[in-house]
Amino acid sequence: MEELAHIPVLRLGRTYESLDKTDVARHADGEVLAQVSTINAGIIRKDMRKIDKSRDALKKFTVDELIELCAKAGEEFLNGTLPLGDKGHTQSADEYVKTLSSTSGLPHNMVRMNMKKIHFALTNMKLILNGLTRGLDHSIIDTGMGEQGGARCCFYPNAKALGLVMPSNSPAVNSLWLPAVPLKYPVVIKPGREEPWTPYRLIQALIKAGIPEAAFGFYPTDHEGAGEILNVCGRALIFGDKSTTDKYAGNPGVQCHGPGFSKILIGEDEIENWEQHIDLMDLSATANGGRSCINASAIVVPKYGREIADALAKKLGPIAPTTAEDENARLSGFANPKMAEWIDSAIEADLDTPGCEEMTANYRDGDRKVDDDRGLFLRPTVIYCESTEHPLYNREFLFPYVSVVEIPQAEMLDKIGPSLIVSAITKDEEFRGQLMETNLVDRLNLGPVPTMQISWDQPHEGNMFEFLYKRRSIEIAD
Repeated sequence: MEELAHIPVLRLGRTYESLDKTDVARHADGEVLAQVSTINAGIIRKDMRKIDKSRDALKKFTVDELIELCAKAGEEFLNGTLPLGDKGHTQSADEYVKTLSSTSGLPHNMVRMNMKKIHFALTNMKLILNGLTRGLDHSIIDTGMGEQGGARCCFYPNAKALGLVMPSNSPAVNSLWLPAVPLKYPVVIKPGREEPWTPYRLIQALIKAGIPEAAFGFYPTDHEGAGEILNVCGRALIFGDKSTTDKYAGNPGVQCHGPGFSKILIGEDEIENWEQHIDLMDLSATANGGRSCINASAIVVPKYGREIADALAKKLGPIAPTTAEDENARLSGFANPKMAEWIDSAIEADLDTPGCEEMTANYRDGDRKVDDDRGLFLRPTVIYCESTEHPLYNREFLFPYVSVVEIPQAEMLDKIGPSLIVSAITKDEEFRGQLMETNLVDRLNLGPVPTMQISWDQPHEGNMFEFLYKRRSIEIAD
């Protein structure tokens, strides 16, 4: 029998095999595909005492040199065969697709879509940094000071490393930390339990491209270890549900990426044309299997709410699980069956609360939850809510779920709640002005733009440069 691949801890340039290991298994049948070494918070704390050496290794390069190396890494990530662990195993791009699909539940087409997003981020890092820094000359980051807009300026790092507590739901979230590398920040990563593959492959691609091994920490660990990463790095990103991210909401050193509660709004001036936008609603709700924080989880309209919910349910209700290899697959399996069962039971319990109706039940053959030899799936769900007070409004789950609610346009911004992304279909200049001024929306799309459509030079959640660097006033005597 072939020896299982072993993914070691990467201790800022050194591989480490721990006595404690976890299995990464196929979601459909539980077959173990690899073992991952795990460590405790003490090792992380010990290694962080040497983080200055990691930063020094990156400071030997200019920002522009690191941008070029990121582009090479992008090609390796998308097409290359890279090391997989420390037992001599390698992994081609096709093997990565199959392996990630088998443990995460994402079908092959969605894995490849996520790969292309990461590839784009790596190969267009100059564009991304230009957007993040608002056109700052890269030499100012290299030397610490220079001139911008005719005035002397100075920038200094807020911390010595960027800590990352990553999720398992979608590989493309790894693109969010990539700008840290050309910005000369070591990264210290706790991978998601079911998804060590993407951050590990990215690290190997970046190393193969020529970026020092010392720049990367890969620490599979427990909750205490994750907390240590968040506490000792100085700057960190955490991904999770609201209960997880709320713990760090007031911490300026932690950038929280939780539920997006992204929405589509249709104004009074466009509501008569709602049928033209059903495909946009479909795409916004179902792309990437409904797993992203930028998927629409609510549609807010001034009227025709029930008709819109019914029309959308007619499109989404028949969508059913297929094989992972199906190029037309639109649903993802659940690597954690307990999560799917909790979601299904939570929806069923709230459906008993008056003031709502599940519209997809009219067009779905069978139950929402499907459990067979392909794995455990949840089929798309569209809920019509009579008000924003209903518990099924403004909920976000890891599958295509969307609620539809009627609110008079004049009350929308008072009732929709915070939203990562809002796509507002309206030409009403007054309403657009109100949308531009609200502090409840992080990213605003004006017009028929899917919530899933983002611009890489305009971050939809947080600015990595402003998070990692701070401007300092400086005066130099002649």
